[in-house]
Amino acid sequence: MKRTLLLIFPLLLISSKIYTQPAIQWQKALGGSSYDGANSIFQTSDNGFVTTGQAASDDGDVIGNHGGWDFWVVKMDSSGIPQWKKTYGGSNNDWSYSIIQTTDEGYVVVGFTESNDGDVSGNHGDKDMWVIKLDGDGAIQWQKSLGGSGWEEAWSVRQCDDGGYIVAGRSSSTDGDVTGNHGYLDYWVVKLSISGDIEWQKSFGGSGLDLGYAITKTSDGGYVVTGESDSKDGDVNNNHGNSDYWVVKMNFEGKIEWERSFGGTSIDRGNDILQTREGGYVVFGQTRSINGDVTDHHGGYDWWVVKLDETGELEWQKTFGGSDEDFGQSIKQTVDGGFVLGGFTHSTNGDVMGNQGNVDAWILKLTEGGEIQWQKALGGTGPENGYSIQQTDDGGYIMSGDAWVSNGDVSGTHGKTDFWIIKLSPESSPTSAPSSLPLAVFPNPAQQTISLKTQASSAEISTEAGKEPSLTVRITDLLGREVSHQAISDDGQIDISALPNSLYLLTATTPSGKVFSGKFRKQE
Repeated sequence: MKRTLLLIFPLLLISSKIYTQPAIQWQKALGGSSYDGANSIFQTSDNGFVTTGQAASDDGDVIGNHGGWDFWVVKMDSSGIPQWKKTYGGSNNDWSYSIIQTTDEGYVVVGFTESNDGDVSGNHGDKDMWVIKLDGDGAIQWQKSLGGSGWEEAWSVRQCDDGGYIVAGRSSSTDGDVTGNHGYLDYWVVKLSISGDIEWQKSFGGSGLDLGYAITKTSDGGYVVTGESDSKDGDVNNNHGNSDYWVVKMNFEGKIEWERSFGGTSIDRGNDILQTREGGYVVFGQTRSINGDVTDHHGGYDWWVVKLDETGELEWQKTFGGSDEDFGQSIKQTVDGGFVLGGFTHSTNGDVMGNQGNVDAWILKLTEGGEIQWQKALGGTGPENGYSIQQTDDGGYIMSGDAWVSNGDVSGTHGKTDFWIIKLSPESSPTSAPSSLPLAVFPNPAQQTISLKTQASSAEISTEAGKEPSLTVRITDLLGREVSHQAISDDGQIDISALPNSLYLLTATTPSGKVFSGKFRKQE
């Protein structure tokens, strides 16, 4: 009798291409004896990298600190060897969050400044957005302090089609460069000309706390920005409680076309956003909610991925993590249409495998539909954080963050915290045969046992006439470690009660060599 695929129970299917974790190609710790950390990294046109963050050191790799924290920018070649290193700032604290390479092969760096001396001029009071334009060798071409007498920070920058720049962050001012504040902190979006002059600026929010974290250009010439909002008035509708992911779509002049709130009754924070190739959007950050738009919460903060259509309607959402705190920071779409996610994790269970102690940088690779292909925890026994990630032109990945101690994956640290740059090699080739077919696993998630259903016929899975049909079943964790290997009959059950709660990959092979692939989640 022909076996058919059973779809009565919840089902997770895995692609016939199962990739293994990429290896560390190289890593670099850069800094001095004080606190230094990298918040943003960008692959440059010469296949090198430029990274930025903040440096309090004035020794080791860091030269010329102006006082307090400075912007610190490091340009590296493709092997991670520094080509130049520059500090920017004044006698107070200056902290950078984002860097891009510009079309003239220079750079724009954004963050905040409390200074009004050294490299900084025009500060309006308290913290200002600070935008620096550099040439290809790191020399300042121009700088702008943007804000009012209150608190402004720039967290994200993109170059526009006209050569200018769109900058997003937050503002509490009602004077200076800022108009339209709704109360307390608003999203603040500023459009600059190619020479750094303000062309327009917009405050978005309500009477509560509205913090912009990331902005990107959209295919229609507009912009979309995300962050978190606990407002329930002004520009904000449908807050679920506490802070929500808040997504605002603008036209090219900064006029709101639509806005959406996503979350539950706890804290939900959108740290990054991208437009996908088909025109929708993906928002990424972390959530503490266990209700509303959020399902399958693992505990503490989880990474939370929200997929929207082009009008901002929710298509799907996924949580990832373990029972401890997991913070999602950066997401990029990959060449295969999937996504690579970067951040850091305190967890040692659930979706997290291989945490080496304390806090590790954590990378997830997802399919286009949001299913895990692989995960990698990076670090040592100290705290390691990942803040910015992208796929590189060679098919590998680059991540920037910070590290404290030299052990495990980390070497060459200088003091308290260093910039930590990790380059991963391209993924290995698919391990499954081209004939791999979907495998039904049920129930899914499961607690004690799972059953399998294949599309194989009885003849295909019989070893000998008259004997019980058999399948060779191999279960691996997300590190590729085999946790079970046994032969069962088609329709047979597998005891998973001893496995830790997590996601597992599964292959079932017939005696004739046909391979079926699936995955399941063990969840008490």
